[in-house]
Amino acid sequence: MVRKTKYPSDISDKEWEILRPLLPEPNQSGNRKYELREIVNGIYYVIRTGAAWRYMPKDLPNWESVYYYWKKWQEEGIWEKAHNEVREKLRIKLGKEKSPSAGIIDSQSIKTTEKGG
Repeated sequence: MVRKTKYPSDISDKEWEILRPLLPEPNQSGNRKYELREIVNGIYYVIRTGAAWRYMPKDLPNWESVYYYWKKWQEEGIWEKAHNEVREKLRIKLGKEKSPSAGIIDSQSIKTTEKGG
């Protein structure tokens, strides 16, 4: 089913090209009620808008299915793996090492109260 409504949160073709190979393949039966891209669009909708799962628009997959995949992929480390792979590809594209060699924490940029205790 092709949705008539496009949301600003929908994954772009270029983003989908990067993310798709990182997502798990369908189970043995290969039966899925919704396309993976629409599941991702549902996840992005909730994350980018801050809406509750149950308030997802009705033209996206049902919220229970979207939440199921978000939680499953979270538990399996899929989101972290995708983040790391995209970061590594970007660093290489920018002519840097795959992984950073150091990190800096600047305590001056963290606001605290003037009073102690």
